[in-house]
Amino acid sequence: MPTSKPITWDAPKDRIYEAGVSKGVIYKPDPADGGKYKGGAAWNGLINVSDTPSGADNTKLWADGIEYANMRAAEQYGGSIEAYTYPEEFAECDGSAEPVAGVTIGQQIRKTFGLCWRTELGNAETGLEFGYKLHLAYGLTVSPSEKSHDTINDSPDAATMSWDFEGTPVNVTGHKPTAKLEINSTKVDKTKLAAFEKILYGSEEAEARMPLPDEVFQLLKTDP
Repeated sequence: MPTSKPITWDAPKDRIYEAGVSKGVIYKPDPADGGKYKGGAAWNGLINVSDTPSGADNTKLWADGIEYANMRAAEQYGGSIEAYTYPEEFAECDGSAEPVAGVTIGQQIRKTFGLCWRTELGNAETGLEFGYKLHLAYGLTVSPSEKSHDTINDSPDAATMSWDFEGTPVNVTGHKPTAKLEINSTKVDKTKLAAFEKILYGSEEAEARMPLPDEVFQLLKTDP
């Protein structure tokens, strides 16, 4: 029979927290190749990526004078991005075009993109060396955003830009479609994770790309 253990609280290894954002990469879907996300480009100057899901509202059903059931609406994935700058590849996702080199126009069609970023995992034993998470978001489109330009003064600061985004879910075999996937480095095989990151970030042999969820599962699943 399995032996039982008492519950413990606040063990140093269990005091886990998440911090930071780094290694942002933007990808474009290729309609000619089943919508696969290819051509990854580094997003330098990334300050913040926030997840702000919405929906999933509850509707109560009543019958015979009692609460009969609860129905939960579908959840939508969205969030925001804040950065000091953005890669050229993001310009068309922000509704911009460059008819002539160095000349940009706005109010164009906003293209869909995928985004990957990394956050650090820490605990009380090892700090932020404990591990990290990779976040993969699919089918994103951004809304127009405010861009403020202030005069330079005796307390100069770099201007930041921000965008709100919404995601369109992609298919996941055996589950409902999703627009967001997270990978925890402390729970997956280290060798397979290293090979997966070569796909995400590119190598001398192949350009960076972001696999769809079903391929992610195949690449990272533990052999029986």
